[in-house]
Amino acid sequence: MKGIAQRRATIVDVAKHANVSKSTVARVLEGKINVSDDARARVLKAVAALGYERNRLAVGMRSGRTGLLAIVIPDITNPFWAEVTRGAQDQAIKKGFSLLVFSSDWDVAKEAAHMQAIRQARVDGAIINPVADNFDSLGFFGMPLVFLGSSAERFPEISSVGSNIKQGVNLGLQTFTERGHALPTLIMGPRSRLARIRFLHAVTDYCIARDMDPELVTIEDADYTVEGGFQAMNRLLELESRTKKHRAVFAANDLMALGAMMAVRKAGLRCNEDVSILGFDGIPAGMFSMPGLTTIKKPSRQIGETAMVCLLDEIEGRPEHGRIHLPCQLVERGSIADLNL
Repeated sequence: MKGIAQRRATIVDVAKHANVSKSTVARVLEGKINVSDDARARVLKAVAALGYERNRLAVGMRSGRTGLLAIVIPDITNPFWAEVTRGAQDQAIKKGFSLLVFSSDWDVAKEAAHMQAIRQARVDGAIINPVADNFDSLGFFGMPLVFLGSSAERFPEISSVGSNIKQGVNLGLQTFTERGHALPTLIMGPRSRLARIRFLHAVTDYCIARDMDPELVTIEDADYTVEGGFQAMNRLLELESRTKKHRAVFAANDLMALGAMMAVRKAGLRCNEDVSILGFDGIPAGMFSMPGLTTIKKPSRQIGETAMVCLLDEIEGRPEHGRIHLPCQLVERGSIADLNL
C-alpha cells in the first residue's frame, strides 16, 4: 500500500486489492451488469481506498471514445440555461461521462469557435442550442448531435428537445383573458431569433381561434436580458398616456419581465395595481421580485435530462428521437391583477 500511495494506482492494483480479475474491474468501471453485487462492492471499495482514476486517453484509444460530452448554450448567465445544463450533467454523470460546457452568448463567431474546440477535443457527442443559421454540413462534425430549442427546427435531420412554445403561449394568453384583460402588449426577442417567430405564430393562432384581430397586438422588441426588458418597458410607458387604464405585458422570457417590473417601479407605477406582467421561463429569480413574477415555466432541467438521454441513445446507435416538445406550466406569484374582482 505504501508503494501504491507514492505512484498512481493502476487497474492491476485495484484488482489485487479487491481480489478479482482485471476484466471484472473493467466491467464494473464500465457499468456492465454481468458482475455480482459482492464483486462490484469490493471493486468500488478498492477504487476509493486506492484513489484510482481511469486513464481516459488509454480507454479512448481502446474503445474509440473519450468519455467526454459537450453542451453549447446561448447564455450561461441566464438561470434557465444553467438549469438545462444541470439536467444534462446529471444524466451524463449517471452514465460515467464528463460534460464540457460552452456559452455562445448568442454570437455566431463564438459558436463556431466552440464547435471547433469540441471537434478537437474529440468528444463523443454534443448538445447544442444552435445560434448560426448554417452549420455548413452537419456531417462535417462526425459525432452524434442533439439540438435544443426553437432554432433546432432549421435542422430537421437532427433530434431535438425543447418546450412546447405554442402550449405555453396559449396558457399565458388564457391567463390574461380569464382575469379580464385585453390582449397584452408583447415584449419580444430580436427579430433574427426563430423563437420569436414561433411565439408570434402562437399568438396569431390564439387570436384567430377566438375571433380576435392579431393586428391589434402591440409588440416591443428587446434583447433577452433584464436591461432589454427595462428599456422596452420604458419605451412602452413613454408611448402610452398616463391614464388610469390598466396595462398588461407578456414578456418572452423572465429576465425581460423582471426588467419591465424595474421600469414600472422607476416610473412611479405599481405592479400589479397599474401594470400586470407575465414572464416566460420560470427562473428562480422570479420568486424574489416584489410582487413575485407570475410566469409560464418551461421544464428547464427536464429539457437537459431528456436531451442527454437522447444523445446517449444516439451514441449507442439507437433510433433517432425526432422532435420532443415538453409542456409548460403556469406559476402564479402575484404580478397579474384579476380585473374581475
